[in-house]
Amino acid sequence: MDTATGDPQTGDTHPPARWWHAATGYQVYPRSFADSDGDGMGDLAGIAGKLDHLADLGIGFIWLSPVYASPMADNGYDISDYRDIAPEFGTLADFDRLVAQARARGIGIVMDLVVNHCSAAHPWFRAARSSRDAPEHDWFIWRDPAPGGGPPDDQRAVFGGPAWLWVPEVGRYCYCHFSPGQVDLNWDAPALRAEIHDMMRWWVGRGIAGFRMDVISLIGKDVDARIYEEGPRLHAYLQEMHREVLAGRDLLTIGESWGVSRDTALLYCGRDRGELDMVFQFTHILEGWDEVLGKWRPKPFDLVAFKRVMDDWQETLADDGWNALFLSNHDLPRQVSRYGSERYRKDSAKALATALHLMKGTPFVYQGEEIGMTNAGFTRIDQYRDLETLGHYSEQIAGGVEPAEFLEGAARVSRDNSRTPMQWDGGENAGFTTGTPWIGLALGWPEVNVAADRADPGGVFSHYRHLIALRKERPIVVHGRYRPFLRDHARVMAYTRSLGAEVLAVIANLSEEPCTVDLPAPMRVSGEVLVATHGMRDLASEQLALAPYEALAVLAAEGPG
Repeated sequence: MDTATGDPQTGDTHPPARWWHAATGYQVYPRSFADSDGDGMGDLAGIAGKLDHLADLGIGFIWLSPVYASPMADNGYDISDYRDIAPEFGTLADFDRLVAQARARGIGIVMDLVVNHCSAAHPWFRAARSSRDAPEHDWFIWRDPAPGGGPPDDQRAVFGGPAWLWVPEVGRYCYCHFSPGQVDLNWDAPALRAEIHDMMRWWVGRGIAGFRMDVISLIGKDVDARIYEEGPRLHAYLQEMHREVLAGRDLLTIGESWGVSRDTALLYCGRDRGELDMVFQFTHILEGWDEVLGKWRPKPFDLVAFKRVMDDWQETLADDGWNALFLSNHDLPRQVSRYGSERYRKDSAKALATALHLMKGTPFVYQGEEIGMTNAGFTRIDQYRDLETLGHYSEQIAGGVEPAEFLEGAARVSRDNSRTPMQWDGGENAGFTTGTPWIGLALGWPEVNVAADRADPGGVFSHYRHLIALRKERPIVVHGRYRPFLRDHARVMAYTRSLGAEVLAVIANLSEEPCTVDLPAPMRVSGEVLVATHGMRDLASEQLALAPYEALAVLAAEGPG
């Protein structure tokens, strides 16, 4: 069994080194990354053609959003064949080539594992709905109609509408947590779990580097009790999966959970649990949602509340488990638009990246983040393609919400904000496709694109590349003890990392206003300046004046006396 290693001078402990501790992940949303054949949709060959860009950035692995066969009702998160590739994206041969070409550049491929639910078009469900006696019938969650007919209860699907799908062939309702096209799998069925384990081993055999597990905390749900997240059998199922598939293999596993808390985090990723390596937790995301209307009416960014959440999670996983560090993904708005400033786009992109990447954990970069892409800027409902956005639009308009009011919220938080095509250059369709893009381009693409940013020595890409290299080169960035400062400051994020005698002090002004701060004594260090977005200087003085979105990181051989 792995045992923790430590620093003899400080007594700090940390997990034994794994390959992904010093690596940075990069999420590719295939539909929007790069189109190789002109059909307006990204594909596997397009990703392979951009591997040099990712290798130059320095990433260690790609988290590949679903490329499985699918009707694409939810852009691939509704899978109809777990052992084939959607023709829109290519073939299994294309996938194998991508794995090999990425590996040749030192990049692993982490598959998106979507096993809370499958498509209603999956052969499993087609068999299950044919007869109550079909073996696959038990692989789904069924309930009889309510007395007098109709759904068994009033549960609602996440994307709008009832959570129950009527299946006349068997005279029962099937539970659908997200939408009628995504039927939930019944993890209580041993034969289903065995089939999923076998499928996972099949992908491992193709050379992948691990799995990102979509909404994995839902698989133990108790529908009748309306316990969806972290149900009573969740961890037994994850431990079984580890025994059957993951144990003894040098794979990375990340579980997505909107319900995980500081109290339950180590149940997933504690070193002795035999489950996962880390979890995507969303406490910092939920902190910014309205208490009643949720994501559709986001609160203004509150840095103090944000720091409290991030600091708490650093404390929770300080000595066991591991943090997954991210601000954006395919379900979230662009981080510059949400947490930074489109007015100070480039500077805020760098400041946010500095504050996040120098924390303890594994950072994840979402495609386009490395050039400071912003929200889409859509103003009409017909510009959107997202199943969730369209479903909630219909529900809220029917409930009396004005279209303009809904569109204002969607422009800030719709999942399509992060799904517009990757902006490669200032040419036609931003270099994404020679055809018609499946979704419109984000505003500003003629100026905000890879070619323009990489030509700028002070661009966002070069800053991300530098931060990613620091994690590979500096053990203090990987394993240093985290200590926050200025926790109640409304504009500034500040912390130190310490390993042995070394101290790394990090400070960033995350606002549009200049400010002067009194530096806490433990942060007053001089030494090697690792990051300086607005000019080289150290942190040795008692006061520090910071420009809008200025970030500094200074490494001292010894901390202040």
